[in-house]
Amino acid sequence: MLVHPGFDPVAISIGPLEVRWYGLMYLAGFTLAWLLARYRAKQPGSGWQTSELPDLVIFGALGIIIGARLGYMLFYNFSGFIAEPWTVFMIWKGGMSFHGGLLGGIIAMYLFSRKTGRSFFQVTDFVAPMGALGVMCGRIGNFINAELWGRPTDLPWGMVFPAVDMVPRHPSQLYQALLEGLLLFLILWFFSSRPRPRMAVSGLFCLGYGTFRFFVEFFREPDAHLGFVLLDWMSMGQILSLPMILFGAGLLFWAYRKQRTEDR
Repeated sequence: MLVHPGFDPVAISIGPLEVRWYGLMYLAGFTLAWLLARYRAKQPGSGWQTSELPDLVIFGALGIIIGARLGYMLFYNFSGFIAEPWTVFMIWKGGMSFHGGLLGGIIAMYLFSRKTGRSFFQVTDFVAPMGALGVMCGRIGNFINAELWGRPTDLPWGMVFPAVDMVPRHPSQLYQALLEGLLLFLILWFFSSRPRPRMAVSGLFCLGYGTFRFFVEFFREPDAHLGFVLLDWMSMGQILSLPMILFGAGLLFWAYRKQRTEDR
């Protein structure tokens, strides 16, 4: 049996100023995204210039952070949002939703594509692999904060989260960091290292993330204030992931069908 280390969520404290590990994980995710995007942009035939990347990262960061906060309030705390709508600005109190961040990122990439004259899927195909690493960093932040813990387990790597109870639980944050983050990144990185039809990389991201998230939710404790929201076994995360799976599969099918039609 393992015990959560009980990290201090505050990484740096200077007087009233606090820098939290969760915020640093977001910063790490955006930094990794910029470095990998810079590497890809320098490859022959990439069609991208490194001078475009600062704006791309800024658009993405704003879209993801705003969308993640709004998504949490709408998907997971709607009653609280209606009662006290100003709490949407209280990011320091926690509460960020991946699916909301994804929608915010999509809007940001659309605006960036309009600004630069690129097609929407040209942008999303380029950023999709880097987005998976951002997910990994975010889940590591969840683990440091000892939040979003897993369901009880008797497996050898079951972990006790003392702030919750003394029951060994799945370290589901690490499962998500490995599957939705690192593994999905590797799949997308190698898939996109060769020319693919437009929309295919974006479709694989949606399909891969949705599938991994749906699977890991079986090991993650549902949100206490929501519980199972459908059929007495489906969590909100699974419900929100189903459209991603269907949309991703549809994009992949459409991308390769369009390519076959053009090749005739």
